Amino acid sequence: MEKTRCNWVSNDELYIKYHDEEWGKPVYDDKVLFEFLVLESFQAGLSWITILKKRENFRKAFDNFNDKKIAKYDDAKIEELLQNEGIIRHRGKIEATINNARVFQEIQKEFGSFSDYLWKYVNGKQIDNKLKSIKDVVAKTEISDALAKDLKKRGFKFMGSTTVYAFMQAIGMVNDHITSCFCYKKV
Repeated sequence: MEKTRCNWVSNDELYIKYHDEEWGKPVYDDKVLFEFLVLESFQAGLSWITILKKRENFRKAFDNFNDKKIAKYDDAKIEELLQNEGIIRHRGKIEATINNARVFQEIQKEFGSFSDYLWKYVNGKQIDNKLKSIKDVVAKTEISDALAKDLKKRGFKFMGSTTVYAFMQAIGMVNDHITSCFCYKKV
């Protein structure tokens, strides 16, 4: 019997695997959180499947999302990344990633971990939106507005409220699986 999934999932095996195994599951590991921050910022204006298909290339190009290494990237590394056909070659997003790695580390110092900083926005618990259909999904919320505003104030770039909400969905701060999806109860 075929599993019922959120209806935004295509029949692409990569998309199915991402939906079934990652999307919406709570993440507390700073390394994984940073990876999703980077990928979501590159996704802005593009489809998520485009990013998923380039994910391994991003991992290689960005030192497996090691924020400490990325924070030290110089102009030569930026030029190297701009020549990498395996990733999205957008100077602004590449420079934002380097900047965001530095700000990410500042937040870790202040809060003990980036995870602690993030999850305080939802009082440490996933918000269950109990969505009946894809039509009920929103692009942003008051919480994503507040988080995006604070990230921007701290110096983050390419992290508007819509991008932040997509990040919150991906890392499970909110459960936006539709209630008929087999993953809904799993997360």
